[in-house]
Amino acid sequence: MSLISAEITGYLEKSSWIRKMFEAGIALKKEFGEDAVCDFSLGNPDLPAPPAVGEALRKVADNADKPFAFGYMPNGGFPWAREALAKQVSEEQGYAVEAGDLLLSCGAAGALNAFFRAVLEAGDEVIAVAPFFVEYGFYVSNHRGVFKTAMSRPDTFELDIDAVEAQITVKTRVLIINSPNNPTGVVYSKEELEALGAMLERKSAENGRPIFLISDEPYRFLAFDGITVPSVLPIYPYSAVVSSFSKNLSLAGERVGYICLSPRMEERAMLMGALTLTNRILGFVNPPVIGQHIMAHALGFQVDVDVYARRRDAMAEVLAEAGYEFSMPKGAFYFFPKAPGGDDVEFCRVLMEEKVLAVPGSGFGGPGYFRLTFCVGEEVIRRSAAGFAKAIAKFK
Repeated sequence: MSLISAEITGYLEKSSWIRKMFEAGIALKKEFGEDAVCDFSLGNPDLPAPPAVGEALRKVADNADKPFAFGYMPNGGFPWAREALAKQVSEEQGYAVEAGDLLLSCGAAGALNAFFRAVLEAGDEVIAVAPFFVEYGFYVSNHRGVFKTAMSRPDTFELDIDAVEAQITVKTRVLIINSPNNPTGVVYSKEELEALGAMLERKSAENGRPIFLISDEPYRFLAFDGITVPSVLPIYPYSAVVSSFSKNLSLAGERVGYICLSPRMEERAMLMGALTLTNRILGFVNPPVIGQHIMAHALGFQVDVDVYARRRDAMAEVLAEAGYEFSMPKGAFYFFPKAPGGDDVEFCRVLMEEKVLAVPGSGFGGPGYFRLTFCVGEEVIRRSAAGFAKAIAKFK
């Protein structure tokens, strides 16, 4: 007699490669010591939050004895918080949005689930550009959708518009992109997004209903070498941006994020009303009170991105000297090198023998590659050089 559903049983059996490697790291560190293991498995930002976060927390504490200090508010968040966020998002996107275009949520994940609940009928398809963030498929199936993928271009991971179009059917409802991308570090250009938007407008007209474009952007703040992350909001009318403060403010555990609808979207007020409802009925009810106070006070601040830039350079140096093939990430804090020998799962096992933890690309829909996160100290990156060299030597 099973206590859980067949679907969740299957999920548990497959599990997440990220979590598997994270748990393997715990075991290795227990056996050999923290300093003996180089763990690049989990994208958990390690930089301390900006001082503005602490200031906000102290301000919240000073007002904790006031009535309703931690009480309910509108399901989409405090109006003053949405007003403040709209100004910041307008600046980041280079495109004016209003508070009514925004809904605050329990992290970007909460926003995605609220969106899928609002727009998907049973059997509707959601396409993600691969490689992709591993949780997307779970979020889609939560709401009776069908998850599909379209591969990006090999090695460069640029958008392959033809591959995306080939996956579109009359059941397609949403396309989700992630730029800067986890796990590849690619940033899609304005030209790519314009071509994508034109194709989606054409396919939406053919289907007789909009295909939504969701741009998942928690790493927008982290683009290197002067690269600008273009906005989808002015490019395509049925677009939306989803993001959070998990990475730029190191608030991954506080769970505060948002969704912003394109001001070009007709009847967006209806969709925003639906999102406000689904945010409630999914059990999120409203975004965290403390998280909203932190966000509003810390808007315009972020962690020291120069630290990530130095770590990127250090990891590139380690990988290049050992002889790995990789594209230099343009954003986010990940490398996605080719797996020597082509078997990413086997190569990650070999790396683990050298006490280096990476995640197979197969878990992200990118077999033949492996993911490394550089949200770890530079000393860990430098210390891993010998392990990377020994692992690749076994395949030469």
